Amino acid sequence: MLRTARILTMQAPSTHSATKRSGLTKTLMAMTALVLVTGCASNKSNTGTHSPASGSHYSNPGSAQARAAVSKWGSAYERDRTNRMAILGYSDALSRNGQTPQAMAVLRGGVIAHPKDREIASAYGKVLAMNGRFDEAMNVLKGAQRPDTPDWKLMSAKAAIYDQMGEHKKARSIYKQALQIAPDDPSLLNNLGLSYLLSNELPDAEYTLRRAATLPGADSRVRQNLALVLGIQGKYDEAIQVARAELDPRQAEANIAYLRSMMQQRQG
Repeated sequence: MLRTARILTMQAPSTHSATKRSGLTKTLMAMTALVLVTGCASNKSNTGTHSPASGSHYSNPGSAQARAAVSKWGSAYERDRTNRMAILGYSDALSRNGQTPQAMAVLRGGVIAHPKDREIASAYGKVLAMNGRFDEAMNVLKGAQRPDTPDWKLMSAKAAIYDQMGEHKKARSIYKQALQIAPDDPSLLNNLGLSYLLSNELPDAEYTLRRAATLPGADSRVRQNLALVLGIQGKYDEAIQVARAELDPRQAEANIAYLRSMMQQRQG
């Protein structure tokens, strides 16, 4: 069972404190984006939609690994543009390589070719949200969802959009509903942990990500996000240990250096 989130009470913020909190949120989102991208991404925001390329652990957009994935899935897509695996794999590889508009176009075609495919709809909604097109994203997910047999991946994608909009309580309510359908799914718990992170509820974020990291099927992204939360709380030695276990030494050092600089900015 999920631990109940701590109830935080705070005074009405001054303009200065509100500005600081806004800056912290932006910093956390930037750090989260870095970890997700370098870890594999998110599956972008890691909304729980596991595309065929999800297991690939290539690093930054433009890297040899990222470009190779685009080439591989692009060839499959060209052979058959209606093949759902090719649509999901190619769009995912494009997104991870920073080619978001192209990924959006591929998924738009996928939704047309497979109007009842909820995984493609989830991926499309997620990419739309990444581009700030929240209303369109919500409409795509709503159209694909069926109230009598709800899809937890669509629920997770919807919750991730609420997180991007800053509506974290609403997002967490949906994540927890999805966990009733897919108990202990590591991607759902990962997203729930990031939701706590984005609202600066760090102990809850750590607890949830630790739990996610112990589950079968948890990939590198989950453990890197755990390293992120540990580092933000000053548990630096453990954060380094987790990061180095997940990435090649050069990428781990780059992540650690970035984390150190963000921590210094936060302390300042």
